[in-house]
Amino acid sequence: MKMINHSTTLLSVAQVAQTLGLHSDTIRRWEKKGLIKSRRDQHNYRVFSVEEVQRVHQQQLNQQIQHFEVLRALTGTHFRSIELFAGAGGLALGFENAGFEHSLLVEIDKTATQTLALNRPQWPIVCADISQVDFEEYQADVVTGGFPCQAFSYAGHRLGFEDTRGTLFFEFARCIAQTQPKIIVGENVRGLLNHDDGKTLKTMLGVLDELGYDTSYRVLRAQYFDVPQKRERLVIIGLRKDFSGDFAFPKEQSYIVPLRSALHQISDSEGVKYTEKKKKIMEQIPEGGYWRDLPDHLQREYMGASYFHGGGKTGMARRLSWDEPSLTLTCNPAQKQTERCHPSETRPLNVREYARIQSFPDDWQFSGSVNAQYKQIGNAVPVNLAFHIGRCVRAMLEEQLNAETMEIIERTSAQKMLKTESLASMQNVVLNSQTVQSKLFE
Repeated sequence: MKMINHSTTLLSVAQVAQTLGLHSDTIRRWEKKGLIKSRRDQHNYRVFSVEEVQRVHQQQLNQQIQHFEVLRALTGTHFRSIELFAGAGGLALGFENAGFEHSLLVEIDKTATQTLALNRPQWPIVCADISQVDFEEYQADVVTGGFPCQAFSYAGHRLGFEDTRGTLFFEFARCIAQTQPKIIVGENVRGLLNHDDGKTLKTMLGVLDELGYDTSYRVLRAQYFDVPQKRERLVIIGLRKDFSGDFAFPKEQSYIVPLRSALHQISDSEGVKYTEKKKKIMEQIPEGGYWRDLPDHLQREYMGASYFHGGGKTGMARRLSWDEPSLTLTCNPAQKQTERCHPSETRPLNVREYARIQSFPDDWQFSGSVNAQYKQIGNAVPVNLAFHIGRCVRAMLEEQLNAETMEIIERTSAQKMLKTESLASMQNVVLNSQTVQSKLFE
């Protein structure tokens, strides 16, 4: 490795290639696969930090396979959480592993709630339409939820809480208004950042401010949080205005977990199968390859009209690689647009492999048909990613932030208030929330 000029804080693709003694195409391929982290400069070019180049170089020297495990805190707490849109329990289990107890989990899908009850019969689970749940009787330090991304009707004006009625975000906000937790955690797809030209996220943050919460958000990349999968999630954290302290998000790790480690000694299980015709196609795809690795006549036959369209379509006829994290899991591993073929066997990933890649423990069972199990797993928050988020939330509640493992974001001077001002402000917030609540069931 050549000496790095530390006066240059960001390096181009060519500079990274020269530093590591590799071809520029290799750096681009690594970046696309998530093996090296980049950002975009003001000219929209890929650039890399000196620290990232040093990390990758050290990884080249070590050549170590990171051991996969489901992460758990050594000690528990008495902090309690309410989980909305709980699904098969990925976020809830990650928070439990971080030391939290649950006051309530709400999920409308009967099969998913059967999964929750099967694995954690002691959890207080409500299977219902969230709009029919009254949260007044519940108390919690934290409210979490992965609400769907839905557009609002703006009618040319800035929206408040009441204007979001009819969306699932409204129900998330209603729970917050009724329970007044110290911290809130919202989880969503990265696309929320630009949904409706950013108006959707801006509206949500405005509503949370109206309910008495300062907010911050980050896009977290699961492959850097002990998850053997490339999956990006937008995480919003809200701190109640009278709650002292700063925001904390988990810092990305200096390693990734490849499939070779994640699927080591995994038990066989049920899974979908390929048709004979598709199996013959997939048999010709090498490890880590996709449809462009087929002979041209088979590319045309398999892709049809898509062969002539633009875009890489890299998910089609895709076989995963043992030495990388999986691509993002969807609700079905054999969909044509998002193929998830086993690295060395010609078949889709099975249910237990899906669960391991989402960092569920091997004893976590899923209810329903095979297709229902795939759907529950594919829609879940990876358990280890949830653990890292939960550990930060716990640290904020305990006021024990760790700068080595956490990105600490100071609240702005406008957000910081003296305790007396905080209490006065929160009296107004509570009154405002009570006014909001009085409208909820009109």
